[in-house]
Amino acid sequence: MSPSVILLPQAGGELRAYAPRAEPLAPSGTGPLTSRTVFSAAHVVADPYADTSPDSPAAVDWDATLAFRRHLWSHGLGVAEAMDTAQRGMGLDWAGAAELIRRSAAEAKAVGGRIACGVGTDQLTGTGGSLDAIRAAYEEQLAVVEESGAQAVLMASRALAAEAKGPEDYAEVYGHLLRQAAEPVILHWLGPVFDPALEGYWGSGDLDAATEVFLEVIAAHPDKVDGIKVSLLDAGREVELRRRLPQGVRCYTGDDFHYPELIAGDAQGFSHALLGVFDPLGPLAAEAVRTLDTGDVAGFRELLDPTVALSRHLFQAPTRFYKTGVVFLAWLAGHQDHFAMVGGLQSARSLPHLARAYELADGLGLFPDPARAEARMRSLLDVHGVPR
Repeated sequence: MSPSVILLPQAGGELRAYAPRAEPLAPSGTGPLTSRTVFSAAHVVADPYADTSPDSPAAVDWDATLAFRRHLWSHGLGVAEAMDTAQRGMGLDWAGAAELIRRSAAEAKAVGGRIACGVGTDQLTGTGGSLDAIRAAYEEQLAVVEESGAQAVLMASRALAAEAKGPEDYAEVYGHLLRQAAEPVILHWLGPVFDPALEGYWGSGDLDAATEVFLEVIAAHPDKVDGIKVSLLDAGREVELRRRLPQGVRCYTGDDFHYPELIAGDAQGFSHALLGVFDPLGPLAAEAVRTLDTGDVAGFRELLDPTVALSRHLFQAPTRFYKTGVVFLAWLAGHQDHFAMVGGLQSARSLPHLARAYELADGLGLFPDPARAEARMRSLLDVHGVPR
């Protein structure tokens, strides 16, 4: 087989020849983004030499983890820290998340980068707990984020989903937190497609009813809500929701299937962004938003629309394992020297899935050094016995 062609395994078991791209995409823009506020939810880099087990605390390579955040900031993106992309509740415990928040916030301050950090209740054992315990857990995490100088993102709580008896419990807990928040926060509605334990959040399995509760919480505290992050993978619902937000409250799309159209917007408004897929897409996403900054919507869509196929592939069901593809692409791109994840989640996606991710990302020109990406892909295929 020619060295310019690589055999990639397909879902049906066959091998298909693929000719890797020779040159990367070369984004030309620098400086801040002006027309949209854009956060990339960043992954953590595991320490591959740590002697850990799936049940032990995560071992993080702090140098590589912080270097990746500097990479995102250098392109003008904000960093959404300690979110689900960083494997909150999937390998990274609260102690590890707290250290990640403190280190990343200090790094953001040093380089002038924008940062928002996740506040949850994952220090609670099990899935439930009393409402008092849930409030206290949220308060502990909110204090860590505020003391670090970062903006807070109030994340959905598995414990609250398990304990709440109805909408009034959500209103009480969130109202309590918003009243005491020092600065406006981002409220995150993460749907069950990302985390099945969040089914029925806001007190109802009916999304229309849940939306009304969500909006009532925001309307009661508009001065304490900077914006909302919506991760329901339902573009129509997000558009309807953002049109009903109080003046000054932003919508940050978390829809990794429909983000180009939602960020571009329409005559009645647009979404900002807080996206896990902007981890691997960082430089390209920033280039697209800079194009949008000039008013060139068509140019923005021309850059970003072709990335949706990769995003839909990474986020295919079971969606919560999208992190595996994100870390895999970071390895191929040279942002880390290994393909290892906290909790051993590098095994959560199949070889054909990873091969397709490589092909789609390479086709977009995402790898700064395509030859290195190809060599690393070949090394993974060699381990699995794929012929050259």
